[in-house]
Amino acid sequence: MQPRHEPDPETWWERYGHRLQGEPVGPVAGSPGETVSESAEAPPAPFDADALLRTRGPVPDRGWRRWLHGVTLGRVDPGPSPAQLAAQERLKRVRSHLAGTHRVAVTSIKGGVGKTTVTACLGLALAEHRGDRILALDANPDAGTLAERLTGHSDRTVRDLLNDLDHVDSWTAVSRYTSLAGRLQVLASEQDPAAGEAFTRDEYLRADAVLARFFSVMLTDSGTGMVHSAMAGTLDRADSLVVVGAPTVDGAGRASKTLDWLRAHGHGELAREAVVVLVGAPSREIDGEGLREHFAARVRSVLEIPHDPHLATGGRIDPARLRPASREAFLELAAAVAERFPARVSSTPT
Repeated sequence: MQPRHEPDPETWWERYGHRLQGEPVGPVAGSPGETVSESAEAPPAPFDADALLRTRGPVPDRGWRRWLHGVTLGRVDPGPSPAQLAAQERLKRVRSHLAGTHRVAVTSIKGGVGKTTVTACLGLALAEHRGDRILALDANPDAGTLAERLTGHSDRTVRDLLNDLDHVDSWTAVSRYTSLAGRLQVLASEQDPAAGEAFTRDEYLRADAVLARFFSVMLTDSGTGMVHSAMAGTLDRADSLVVVGAPTVDGAGRASKTLDWLRAHGHGELAREAVVVLVGAPSREIDGEGLREHFAARVRSVLEIPHDPHLATGGRIDPARLRPASREAFLELAAAVAERFPARVSSTPT
């Protein structure tokens, strides 16, 4: 029997290694002449929790898509409808990041077009879908009704706040003068009709300086007309503007005159970036498309709020009683306003 010769480890790989994986192209770990260093090893992959989860898109929330997803226990997923995707995009706009405080003036030369209603419902929409503090302030010098429409009472007013302004140095102190409608903070106007010019420009600016320390978004229901003193303060501090009108010859004409007045009095940029809101159903005798085109050429956005029987009563607003079309319209208004929220605090003093 021939003696068995073991392969020489010094020459084995050069002779036979190519039979396993082709000709060697360089030193191989464990081969003669190579020193393996622990530092040369590839680092372990980091733990990625997201990679372990099966990603799922949004679940359909309406119509046949929701039905099909439900009866198949999600095995058949038709995905969200275009309407659902649009609603999600709208909420994303409403929740836009905001740095600092953003002041929105809601105004109109003409009374009775729904300005207070728009202020109230815009505030409710923002407060419901955002996590920061939202304030609706009634700056109407003629016993405004914003607080009554939202909370049903106006026990404390902006006049009380002004009288104690030097002592308002905390959120607890501020909250003594506001009331709550859902998550919306409401500050009522002076309710004494005999007070006359109850809210002046200087008083508005003093109140604004204190309130801006505690609120991210401040909506001001500015009252009817453009020439009272508080209106001057409102426009001086406003970052954006909502002009309210109606789809009637009179209502639309007054909204257009509001824009004219703003341009004539040094607020041209505010007017160009404004949102015009037309409240109510247009008459068949009104050219609705022509009306929208008129305002679209003058401002950033034109929105329509449909007629809603609950709002038409003029009583306290219950968001649960609004028609779906009305809720969607006010959410769209909130999204349009939030589109102009600054992501960074401006270094330019205002």
